[in-house]
Amino acid sequence: MTENTQIKLGRRTLAQAGVALAALAVGAGFGVSSAQAATDTIKVGILHSLSGTMAISETTLKDVMLMLIEGQNKKGGLLGKKLEAVVVDPASNWPLFAEKARELIAVDKVAAVFGCWTSVSRKSVLPVFEELNNILFYPVQYEGEESSKNVFYTGAAPNQQAIPAVDYLMSKDGGSVKRWVLAGTDYVYPRTTNKILEAYLKAKGVAQEDILINYTPFGHSDWQGIVASIKKFGSAGKKTAVVSTINGDANVPFYKELGNQGIKATDIPVVAFSVGEEELAGIDTKPLVGHLAAWNYFESVKSPVNTAFIKEWHDFTKKPNRTTNDPMEAAYIGFNMWVKAVQKAGTTDQSAVIDAMIGVAVPNLTGGIATMMPNHHITKPVLIGEVKADGQFNVVWSTPGTVVANEWSPYLEGSKDLIADWRAPMSCGNYNVKLGKCGGAAK
Repeated sequence: MTENTQIKLGRRTLAQAGVALAALAVGAGFGVSSAQAATDTIKVGILHSLSGTMAISETTLKDVMLMLIEGQNKKGGLLGKKLEAVVVDPASNWPLFAEKARELIAVDKVAAVFGCWTSVSRKSVLPVFEELNNILFYPVQYEGEESSKNVFYTGAAPNQQAIPAVDYLMSKDGGSVKRWVLAGTDYVYPRTTNKILEAYLKAKGVAQEDILINYTPFGHSDWQGIVASIKKFGSAGKKTAVVSTINGDANVPFYKELGNQGIKATDIPVVAFSVGEEELAGIDTKPLVGHLAAWNYFESVKSPVNTAFIKEWHDFTKKPNRTTNDPMEAAYIGFNMWVKAVQKAGTTDQSAVIDAMIGVAVPNLTGGIATMMPNHHITKPVLIGEVKADGQFNVVWSTPGTVVANEWSPYLEGSKDLIADWRAPMSCGNYNVKLGKCGGAAK
């Protein structure tokens, strides 16, 4: 943590006193005050849970943001100013996210905020960002069905993760799955994603009796009965798979119970949308070998930019075995896009930066290019990885190029009418409207 990093721990009274003393010093002719010096930084908000059920996933995103800010300051900062991180802990408390977001914007005057993991936290803060006209960079896969001028979605939309994962499992290479368990945490992301998947599966000819849907609360720990029901559902003579939208620390006992009941990937594969290298680091992965995750990045991807990123991460954390994961890449892309847009606009004014963001293109960590499209989503490759015994993933399938996000799903009633009929030749080398794919480098 650098000296420019401000972690708010109830020091506002002292800070206000410092400002008052600095103002007196200027009046007495003592030169530039510390208050004036403080305005020579650009504040960046970091809004991630550092305690509670989501800390297992979100603490890493706080850390990677501190690394990125430190790295940008080593390059000379932004617009001639140093960046200053303002870190808050909304503590996995969804209403508190809104309170902390308002504090970051109205009190701390941050130029942009990087934060949230769950969709319920994002939904909580959305009215605040729209009211106060600030910018949120949201770095996690989500359910879609949302479009806000104040949010840039750098994680995957359903057609960049959930739909391709189901397509893979339906294919011969994926095991020709016929029965489906949709297991999720009980909140908006899993419920909406599973509505999309249920409609998609039925459109593909899957019968209702071949779909089992289950929801559990955040932090759920007793998985014995649920895993037993999954095992029974999968014993009907049809190839069965679990599509998991289980979030947070509930994943640890879920995967442990799979191992306890002897459910192997060859029997009932699990494809997860919220489990990556960070979550697997806390459990014995040997019984889970062969289970799957669908992401847009894995630490095991071989590319020069990823090698450099991993080295920077290990140097920053001083932990050579600490893993990277997909939401970290989304945070990396979002931060670099924001820096580029601020440079393009010549200001941190939020309205100007929002306009400048469209068409911005930066490297992703898989060796390609991420482009910000007019719908405030980015182009992404889609990767399916198998869990290895060391907690890493072996990539078994990927899209040939990047995929453009559909923020509104064509499989939900009414949603398809909201799909924007935009074209983006300015930000995509070979955009295929019919397929919704952007395969080339940005112009």
